[in-house]
Amino acid sequence: MPISVFSRAWMRCMRCTVASMALACAAAATSAAQPGATQQALARDSCDGLRRAVAHDQAGVASGPLFLNSYRPTDAGQGEPPFEPALAGAAFTYDNALAGIALLACGDRAAARRIGDAVVRAVAHDQNFTDGRVRNAYRAGPVTEEKPALPGRWDAGRKQWIADAYQVSTATGNVAWAALLMLNLFQAEPSPAYLATARKLLAWTEQNTRATNGVDGYNGGRYGWDNAQRAQTWKSTEHNIDIAMAAAWAARAAGQQGGPEQRQARTALDFVGRMWNPSEQRFNIGTKEDGATISTESSGLDAQLWPLLAAPEGSCAWARGLEWVEKHHRFEAGYGFSRNPDGIWTEGSAQAAATLVARTGSAPEALWQLLASQRAGNGLYYATPSSRISTGLAIGPDSAGADFYYYRWPHLGATAWIALAATGFNPFTGKTAAPGVIPSCPA
Repeated sequence: MPISVFSRAWMRCMRCTVASMALACAAAATSAAQPGATQQALARDSCDGLRRAVAHDQAGVASGPLFLNSYRPTDAGQGEPPFEPALAGAAFTYDNALAGIALLACGDRAAARRIGDAVVRAVAHDQNFTDGRVRNAYRAGPVTEEKPALPGRWDAGRKQWIADAYQVSTATGNVAWAALLMLNLFQAEPSPAYLATARKLLAWTEQNTRATNGVDGYNGGRYGWDNAQRAQTWKSTEHNIDIAMAAAWAARAAGQQGGPEQRQARTALDFVGRMWNPSEQRFNIGTKEDGATISTESSGLDAQLWPLLAAPEGSCAWARGLEWVEKHHRFEAGYGFSRNPDGIWTEGSAQAAATLVARTGSAPEALWQLLASQRAGNGLYYATPSSRISTGLAIGPDSAGADFYYYRWPHLGATAWIALAATGFNPFTGKTAAPGVIPSCPA
């Protein structure tokens, strides 16, 4: 006899682990076997927003390597705060890697390749280094020169070039996300340049960020101007899960099981495992500056979600992390960046939707509606509904305090994560979740 939609949802709930019952079952009960109308519309609209960003930022150059603006304000009058000049024309590597992967999820390989080819050129032809790194940001637009330009602006009043120390630095997580873009592209359209670039990026993290302080793992990266860069000695749970997944994928793609990338993956994943806090059933965000003392006070939403979305071997023990997210990161219909957040983080709320789709088979309708409500007039999605939200983190070691904020500006990264969530595409694996399918874990 046929099983009703309600019965199927109830049976999915019965298969949820006890650990994530409250959140997972609520999500499963809100959806049938196929994505709902809001999710489908969100997939269409977010993909359209990414294509519009490509069309806008290519500046009439319809082919060749391209970096996209991370933030692009709309016309005045849409409730946006004054725009930060340092962000004008800045294409953050992380946002562009996400956009490239999301464009693959949207079925637009040609646009994804343009971003990927810009990263390939940036790795091969840095302004001053030859070691296989990427910078945290580049100048947005078509890449027509051999060495991709770094962001900055001329200040006529001060008669000097103004640049940003963080943007020209290299954070470990951004390197890993550039590698993930390469691997997603290599899977879609095998090109030796994409795999070779991914391996160069991973080799850079091994040679430059492998921990020599405290427990093993990978440090935060390099910070500062080219003639005075310094190591970031803290370690991030988020960075290490990025490396673990990229390195394991590169090892498979290169057919070198047991080789350097597989060892790198194990090192990074072991660190992530050590950051699991069994007494609180959540991930610690990483370590403090000494690289050994675990930071237990704060909580980052991405550090809680990405290990669950990536779902490496052994991740079933982390399933109750969803309960921590629901209790400590929930803000109205969405989620905030920090513990007990002061507002909704659109990107992180999309990450939550993506994780719920991957781990429980669906996400609540209210969450999809929240994400849909953040669409700006230019097709991108706002980083937050609030004028400003805090993260509790500092941009860099030169910061006087926790100066890393998100503002109500249309954001490429938020748009890309929404597209990934709505299409069910997992950037850590290059696979699309089958609607309603829940991964099995031992009871």
